[in-house]
Amino acid sequence: QALRQVSQRTISTASRRQFENKVSESQKLFQEDNGLPVHLKGGAKDSLLYRTTAGLTMLGTMYAVYYLLVSSMPKKPN
Repeated sequence: QALRQVSQRTISTASRRQFENKVSESQKLFQEDNGLPVHLKGGAKDSLLYRTTAGLTMLGTMYAVYYLLVSSMPKKPN
């Protein structure tokens, strides 16, 4: 019984970190009417992620089209 009492006390009185709630700040940022699309309102980081994703998508599309063209051409017999 003593062990149970000690374990309950340590769990219930353990200090918890208090984090600041930043949801309202984010809501203000994303609801602001500044002419930017939602996926770019986060700033430079969002812009970099968007451009990287768009670039990789274009490269992947070109790679797929190239290999479709290569595979559609018959091989020359030796």
